[in-house]
Amino acid sequence: MAALALAGCGLGADPVDDDVASVVLAFAGDVHFEGSSAAALKGDLGTAATVLAGADVAVVNLETAVTSGGDRQPKTYAFRAPATAFTVLGRGGVDAVSMANNHGMDFGRAGLVDSLAAARTAKVTVLGAGRTDTEAFAPMRRTVRGVRVSVLAATDVLDSFAIGSWPATAARPGVASAKGEGLARLAGAVRAERSRADVVAVVVHWGVERRVCPTARQRTAARALADAGADVVVGSHAHVLQPQATVGRAVVHYGMGNFVFYARGGAAADSGVLTVTATASGVRSTAWHPAVIRGGRPQLLADAAKADAVREQAARGSAC
Repeated sequence: MAALALAGCGLGADPVDDDVASVVLAFAGDVHFEGSSAAALKGDLGTAATVLAGADVAVVNLETAVTSGGDRQPKTYAFRAPATAFTVLGRGGVDAVSMANNHGMDFGRAGLVDSLAAARTAKVTVLGAGRTDTEAFAPMRRTVRGVRVSVLAATDVLDSFAIGSWPATAARPGVASAKGEGLARLAGAVRAERSRADVVAVVVHWGVERRVCPTARQRTAARALADAGADVVVGSHAHVLQPQATVGRAVVHYGMGNFVFYARGGAAADSGVLTVTATASGVRSTAWHPAVIRGGRPQLLADAAKADAVREQAARGSAC
């Protein structure tokens, strides 16, 4: 992997040689279209979505079932969105969503099947969920200007009632679970992609809600994925921003926070987009594009507010 520069995080960028083909990946956090964020269904995902639209490959964590049917699961918070959610995301520049989380099956297997069908219609790739376990663990593969990119997703967070029933199997739809032996399977999938991709990225739902510092489990999983050959590991679930670090060969952003979400202020409203520039030799640089959620949608920060937010993000690691 080429020398890594954390652009936008207080360190100087290492510009990619103009003669070397490169690809820009963009990642953002939790999206669900509930409460105030339902306004985004009209087509305005917030100004931070322009960063997604400008990337070659853009991925968000979709923390909702996309269905009008299914059976509500026995939990306090169960989210659902209409099929137009995928249309809006696709038009907003999102190429793929991870549904490997503790809300992707909030309306059961029937709701997940509806979600998969709606995504296919909108031509948005679903990661981390599928009609079988093979499909749920399957990567999205893209080749951009000759750079081969693979993205996978899995969840390490499931409600107790769902641990045995939500994971996909050979015979039933479900999510890709990284719990227990699932982490070894996810690492194996990363290892398999390492031989055919120049850049391997993994989106993982993990950690503890509202906790800024990554848990021991997050650090262990990050190391396992890095050792397997991941170049980029991006996390979700905490609903607050977590630090970015380098683990082995991998850039690890432990928690992306919320994105299109009903956050009402404070740390839950701190948002942003991570962009990763890579070549066939691997990751060359990253940049943090800070935003704040207003009216359920992430708005990019500018000038002094942007500079302060970039410094705060860079400092999160030292605080942990």
